[in-house]
Amino acid sequence: MNSDQARLTHAHLRTPRAAAVAGILFSVLLFAVFWLMRLSIPGDPFEPGAWLEGSLTYVTLAMNLVPFAGVAFLWFIGVLRDRLGAREDQFFATVFLGSGLLLLAMLFAAAAAFGAIITAFHAAPGALENSPTFHFGRGLAYGMINIYLIKTATVFMFTTSTIALYTHLTPRWLALGGYVVAIILLIGSYYLDWSLLVFPLWVLLISLSILWEKEAAPSSS
Repeated sequence: MNSDQARLTHAHLRTPRAAAVAGILFSVLLFAVFWLMRLSIPGDPFEPGAWLEGSLTYVTLAMNLVPFAGVAFLWFIGVLRDRLGAREDQFFATVFLGSGLLLLAMLFAAAAAFGAIITAFHAAPGALENSPTFHFGRGLAYGMINIYLIKTATVFMFTTSTIALYTHLTPRWLALGGYVVAIILLIGSYYLDWSLLVFPLWVLLISLSILWEKEAAPSSS
């Protein structure tokens, strides 16, 4: 009986629904993180840090949401790889997994940098604002998000779109759209402050596509 239950549980976890739910959860959480951060922190990396004297509720909430978004993204990657199964190409699978883990590393490191800035401000409020220490931490977080995280996200999107195109993991239009969105993210990040939001939007579309395919399968049979 226990072995039967284990097989049923394993089969349930392998369903595409798990990837869809994880992707949707990651998208919503990352949208919330970026939105909360932009409500409190100016986009200019050379700003003096006047936002530290205001309410830090939104920033703190955003920092607490980052780990949950990371876990959801890991689940999303894991279930997608499981769904590919024997169709998975070793080269693209390595780049796919590596870029996803690097993306999470940059996201967590940037959140830690902002957390360190807030902690240092509480320790010495008068000394941190407009100080070299603040500008170092601010520049570090800015570079991680707007340079390294964006570049890694584009690699992840290009790789995932290529895998989806050849394995029919997603509809063809969505796989081709991933290339377009990756180019927008790569180029637009220098000109549009909100261009980073196209990445969670793309993950959301993939997740909804998987969920729709799962729901439509029983009715078509």
